[in-house]
Amino acid sequence: MSILIIDYGMGNLASVRRAFEECGADVFISDDPADIKEAERLVLPGVGAFYDAMALLRKKGWVDAIRRAVLEEGIPILGICLGMQLMAESGVEGGESEGLGLVPGRVIRLESKDSERIPHVGWNEVHFQQKHLLFDAISDGADFYFVHSFHFVPSKPEHVLAITPYCGGFVSVVGKGSAVGVQFHPEKSSKAGFVIIKNFLRYKPC
Repeated sequence: MSILIIDYGMGNLASVRRAFEECGADVFISDDPADIKEAERLVLPGVGAFYDAMALLRKKGWVDAIRRAVLEEGIPILGICLGMQLMAESGVEGGESEGLGLVPGRVIRLESKDSERIPHVGWNEVHFQQKHLLFDAISDGADFYFVHSFHFVPSKPEHVLAITPYCGGFVSVVGKGSAVGVQFHPEKSSKAGFVIIKNFLRYKPC
């Protein structure tokens, strides 16, 4: 299966690539939106600020290409960490910015509720809110590795796939149609993270 990891200038591409290859995927990294036509799945990683990332996606011509592939052609995409946040309609990190609009919602800063540290760094539980292929063979409450200061607030509850009990609880997995996103880093989340990747490789939207 051909997996395109989108290179727009912000992301830990090498570790994501290694993880997908270890899970049996045929992976290629590209900074050319035209290469989407060669892919069966898309992966949108990211480390950094929402505003800067969207500026780069626009500059490099990825925004329309991603929207067309996912929303019109139904090609599955997995957003990882900042990549998940970029799926929102808007975000405020680094300045107000429009997002990709793949999943309705907004990205805002985490707020400490009980002296929690921000950024949220380390292992934490993920509790499923809906049954989803992405979670097959993973126990509810399994731990995954997080590094972030902002979080995705979906507009509709049906797009909330999982939550994590930190800062009063935040959405850690979102999904709509062929778009799914995880706030954690599956490539750094040991066995459970690799199961997430393998499940995405066989994900077929309804």
